[in-house]
Parts: sequence; structure tokens; C-alpha cells
Amino acid sequence: MARARAVQSARFAESHARTNAELDGDALEKFATPDEPGRALLMQAAEAMRLSARGYTRMLRVARTVADLAGAQSIGRVHVAEALSYRRQVPRA
Repeated sequence: MARARAVQSARFAESHARTNAELDGDALEKFATPDEPGRALLMQAAEAMRLSARGYTRMLRVARTVADLAGAQSIGRVHVAEALSYRRQVPRA
């Protein structure tokens, strides 16, 4: 956990963000863009789960954190899948 926090601090040294939770706009696009299989999974899940733009962004932030905890440089499909698994399912009416 501390190693992941150190990675984030180094990554955002010249940015306004201090953690993945604070990523937005260009920083989100620069640091939290998954690889093609990860992006495809996220797009598929966004449609199936009816994610709002806020929900989609939140999944990117969580996937970036999962990748950091795994020691990965980039966000892969496995990181996106884990991030999606943490999303609470709300029953549809």
C-alpha cells in the first residue's frame, strides 16, 4: 500500500493531483488510460451497467489504483476487471 502511494506521489509530482482519486481532465487521460483490451472491457461494462460519465471516470481511477497496487506501469484488462468487480450492483426496478 505504501509503495503504491509512493508511486502516485512520484507520478503527480508536477501536477495538482496527489492521488489517483484526484485525477481529472487531461491528467486522467494521461495517467489512467487502459490498454486496448482494458478499454474494450470498460466500454462494454459501461454500456451493460449503464455507467454515467462520473461512474466511468471512477472506474478509471480505481483501475489505476489497482494497477499501482499490482506494481504495473499501465492499466490492463485484469485491472479494469478488478475495478469493475468492486462496483456495487444496484437492482433495477
